[in-house]
Formats: sequence, C-alpha cells, structure tokens
Amino acid sequence: MRKTTGANQRTAISNTLILLFSAFSFSACASAQNVNSNNMDHHAEPSTASGTPAALETQEWAKARLAKSPRHQEWVKVKNGTREVNSFVVYPEVKNKATAVVVIHEIFGMSDWVQSLTDQLAEGGYVAIAPDLLSGIGPGGGGTSAFTDRNAIGQAIRDLPPDQITGDLNAVANYVAKLPAANGKVVVGGFCWGGGQAFQYATNNPNLKAAFVFYGPPPESKDELARIKAPVYGFYAGNDARINATLPKTIEMMKELGKVFDPVTYDGAGHGFMRAGEAPEPTAQEPKGDKAADEYQKALTAYKANKKARDEAWLRWKTLLAKL
Repeated sequence: MRKTTGANQRTAISNTLILLFSAFSFSACASAQNVNSNNMDHHAEPSTASGTPAALETQEWAKARLAKSPRHQEWVKVKNGTREVNSFVVYPEVKNKATAVVVIHEIFGMSDWVQSLTDQLAEGGYVAIAPDLLSGIGPGGGGTSAFTDRNAIGQAIRDLPPDQITGDLNAVANYVAKLPAANGKVVVGGFCWGGGQAFQYATNNPNLKAAFVFYGPPPESKDELARIKAPVYGFYAGNDARINATLPKTIEMMKELGKVFDPVTYDGAGHGFMRAGEAPEPTAQEPKGDKAADEYQKALTAYKANKKARDEAWLRWKTLLAKL
C-alpha cells in the first residue's frame, strides 16, 4: 500500500472551534459499515448548538463555487422501476464525447459539496452525475433536502435496502451512459459511506471501467470481490485507523483473486479530507488564553494536512480518469 508524506497530526478540535469552523470540520463523515448488510456503526459527528452536524451547518463556500460555474447543470429524475431517483448532472465544455462519472454521496446525503464536486468533475472534462439515494425517502416523499433533522439523514441512509441502492445506481449508470454527450464509458466514485458503496457497486456492475473509493469500507466477502471486473483505486487518510484496518485483508484477497486494487494513503489527513481540505482555511477568532491558541494551531495543522491530501488525491484522480 502506497503512502504520501505529510504531517502526522490527529484531529483535536474543541467544541468551541467546531462552532467557529463548522464549515470545514473534517471529523468522520460516518461509519464503519458492513456493506453487505448495510449496517453502520457511527462515529459521533460533532454537532453545533442547534444539533446539526458541524460539517453540514453551512457549506456556503461550496454553494458559492457552484453558483459561479459556467457549466450546464440540471436535475433529472431517473426511473428505477416505480422509483424516481433525483440526480444532479453537470456537462463538460468539451468538443468530443466524454466518459461519465457516477458520484455517490457521503452519509450526509446530497449536500452542496457533493454538487460542487460533481461540477468540478465536469470542469475536468467528464459528464458527472450525482444521484440523491434518499430520493422519495425524506419527509413528504422528498429527498435529502426534505429533512429538517439532519441527524436523521444518516439513519435513513443506514436503512436503505442494498438491492434498492444497486438498482438506483444501475439506473443512473445506464442513463448517463446513453446521453448524447457521453462516450458510453462509466466509472463510479464515492466518499465515506459512498466510498464503501462505490466498492460494493464494482462487485455488482461488470461494465464499469473503474471504481474510485475515497475512505470507504470494502466488501467483506471474497466471493463478492471475485465478481469485480474493473480496477479499484483507493484513497485513504493516514489518521483513519477504523477504515485502514480493513485494508490488509482486502489487499491480500484482491491480490489472490488477480484483481487490480491500488490504494494510496495520505499521511496526516483525516477521514473526509476531500471535503475538509477544500473548505476555507480556519482563521483565528481572537482566542483567549493558551488553550484556545493551542486548539487553533491544532485545527490549522489538521486543515493543512487535509488540504495537502485533497490536492494530491484530486490530481491522482484526474490523472487516472484521463487514462481510461
């Protein structure tokens, strides 16, 4: 397993700093997950005084970036049997037909950051589509945006039937592959919970050209891994022992099966670094006392490690996509 160099700093951000820097909190976005049974064992996501998960209290920075995009963005309803999967599609400004990327969201559902990331993939030259897998599950039959209790999003995602997830992803993959702007090649990428689902989906769709797993758990069954046809590329955080503990066994099984599994670990980064490393840098808020100053320095160190990991991972991802 390859590693990158970087500061080896574990997160130690106090609740006060979480309130100040909630937009870029990089605490774990969820869960050690048994993908086969769809059960999840949550990390506690730090919350603000309102009870909203800190990482989702505001993502105005992501929303602002999305609003400035010149690319064509649209919401489409993709049919999966009687279900309609609300999906966000962004088109690249390129001359030729492009590879399509299916983006699987974090445990937080269809966030502003997920939409912004989808737009950034289109900026890189790809047709990108992000399905809201909570479509029809939210209050009043809505999706992620229908929830007022954000902590309920994780509960709802935990309860999603595995077959429904696969069906939704199949419908979305088939839809995007047939778009006039697409060249028929489809890959999948996911983050946290979505990273685990991306790995799982590679066992269920033999037509994928690649799977990109960002700090998500692997399928546990060797029989499932044996069904994988596409190369799987992993992106992992150095400070994420919960997920990293799954890697040795997965590496061994994939090697025995003759499958391509190429994981890279980014030292010093924490779980969720693709989101946390893109958020605004923390700024000092006139900390009072040595303890507050020390917490700020820890938050700044963690942010810099996440940003470095995010930049390196993003470059690697684009390089891999360009080779397809």
